Amino acid sequence: MPSLYARPLASLWLVHLRIQMPVFLAKGCPNELTYRLPLEVGSFAHPDAGFLAKGSQMNPPISYKNRILSALPKAEISRLAPHLSKMVLKQEQGLLDGKAKYAYFMEDGIASVVATVEDGTTVEIGVIGIDGVVGIPILLGAGTAPGRTFIQIEGSGFRIEAQVLKDEFERPGELRQYLQKYIQAFIVQTAQTAVCNRLHSIEERLSRWLLACRDRMESDRLALTHDFLAQMLGAPRTTVTLAAGLLHRAGLIEYKRGIVIIRNRKGLEKTTCECYHTVRDEFRRLGLL
Repeated sequence: MPSLYARPLASLWLVHLRIQMPVFLAKGCPNELTYRLPLEVGSFAHPDAGFLAKGSQMNPPISYKNRILSALPKAEISRLAPHLSKMVLKQEQGLLDGKAKYAYFMEDGIASVVATVEDGTTVEIGVIGIDGVVGIPILLGAGTAPGRTFIQIEGSGFRIEAQVLKDEFERPGELRQYLQKYIQAFIVQTAQTAVCNRLHSIEERLSRWLLACRDRMESDRLALTHDFLAQMLGAPRTTVTLAAGLLHRAGLIEYKRGIVIIRNRKGLEKTTCECYHTVRDEFRRLGLL
């Protein structure tokens, strides 16, 4: 004979299942829920619980390393995400050169902004990593700017059409606030780079540059050659090689074929000039590093 308690227990289990199942299914759902479970007296379901929307997939939400994308509230990143295309970015790949069709949010690697003079000599005026976006002329409505931006250390990022980003930038919200903060920080970086290139020694400049890249990659391993370093610092290769040798003998860096490894970050910070600290502190103040 069935237990007198079997039916009530079964009913209780079904009620529990009816309340909890939508909560379980909702986890990881990338779309907003269109059906919500009404709360009843005695129910412990979360107010945001609900059934999966039609066509939803149970994929975990994308997590972003880029400081701007990761700081956006759910509503804004959900509106932006469909326009973001994941890209593998190879070394020396051009991102901006003349009119910009796309902007890029870096997730890994380093993009370099360089200026070139008539004799072909180039010098770097800014670096971009997880702290920001490649495409400031787009945000300012200029569309183009002198100079060139290309991948210095290969990595990955998200590409977005220029007009889409411009339209989103014009809307009030946190994306606009963070992009405005980044524009401010990048102006400080380029101005301080000009000061550094004019007034400080090659050892100080090299230390600043290595630390700036390390901060924007969150890695002590940088894929770089001496030729590339010389191009970025606007100095002869032999001069850069001598400076790198001094840092190596001091135990601050290790140099292998095409790879620079930072071994003593604190020591490198003592070797660099105040320009590194000025720029880093500004990016930190603005929540970008």
